[in-house]
Amino acid sequence: MAEPEIAQKSPYIHKVEEDGNLAWCACGKSQKQPFCDGSHKGSEFRPIIMDVKAGETIAFCGCKHTGNAPRCDGTHSKL
Repeated sequence: MAEPEIAQKSPYIHKVEEDGNLAWCACGKSQKQPFCDGSHKGSEFRPIIMDVKAGETIAFCGCKHTGNAPRCDGTHSKL
């Protein structure tokens, strides 16, 4: 299995503005971090689609090595 690129060694804090779905980048190559822009195409990586509610604040994993994808679990502190 390929290793994802580390986009940053800290979480992306995101306040959700409206109910819907977000696609979290799992490969680390997206230019729209932490969200998917399709940069994974041709690889084994796929985005994780997450149902979100307006008003939520989410700490999205930036290192792409979390054990609780797409949420940050602090793994970045061990990289």
